[in-house]
Amino acid sequence: MGLRGIAEGAVLLLGGRSEIGLEVARRLAPGRVVILAARRSGELAQESALIVAAGATAVHAVEFDADETAGHPALLEKIASEHGPIGVAVLAFGILGDQARAEQDPAHAMAVVHTDYVAQISVLTTLANMFRAQGAGQLVVFSSIAGVRVRRANYVYGSAKAGLDGFASGLKDALHGSGVHLLLVRSGFVIGKMTEGMDPAPFSSTPGQVAAAVVKGLDKRAEVVVVPGILRLVFFGMCLTPRAIWRRMPR
Repeated sequence: MGLRGIAEGAVLLLGGRSEIGLEVARRLAPGRVVILAARRSGELAQESALIVAAGATAVHAVEFDADETAGHPALLEKIASEHGPIGVAVLAFGILGDQARAEQDPAHAMAVVHTDYVAQISVLTTLANMFRAQGAGQLVVFSSIAGVRVRRANYVYGSAKAGLDGFASGLKDALHGSGVHLLLVRSGFVIGKMTEGMDPAPFSSTPGQVAAAVVKGLDKRAEVVVVPGILRLVFFGMCLTPRAIWRRMPR
């Protein structure tokens, strides 16, 4: 598969254990350096082997704690300095949190929002500036159906995704004409480790299906990818649903 529209350079996966992120990295790996960034980076042997088997020229595991926002600029500059210019950066870190706990525990609610929104802004702003300086680069940001219209059943996580979606949309416009491309991914329920034990919602997808859509979107320099595509109609219906009905909607 030719991927002519994808920026040259290393692939950086922030969230080196993410199933979706690894599927994206695996598809982009042939002939590229791949950096897997995560906490406990010394335990990424299995993930590294997967990417090596996919054809990466080298795989590097680096220590990354999304919540340590003060260290993001120095870490990202160090990665680029040691492993070459970053071509594609995939932001695949995040947590679902526990909605019931978050409603009673402000610290837990803040922890969810910090990881899923604040930390993302920190990384995106840093990488956007780096990519502007080099005149190229691609950013992959994962929004969610949860952020299209926030539901009572998961409003803490949903509000973080809604904020991230808005930030990424604005940043995408700010980057227009700079040579930097931002791909915003709006997906439905994804069946995987993060949602293990939960009943799949209608129009669910797998990490592989999401990753395939992401790579296609990167290659075409798309602005937004919806996975699965039928959710575009669902999103429209969600926005028209009366609040009296909406507040009773499940996750």
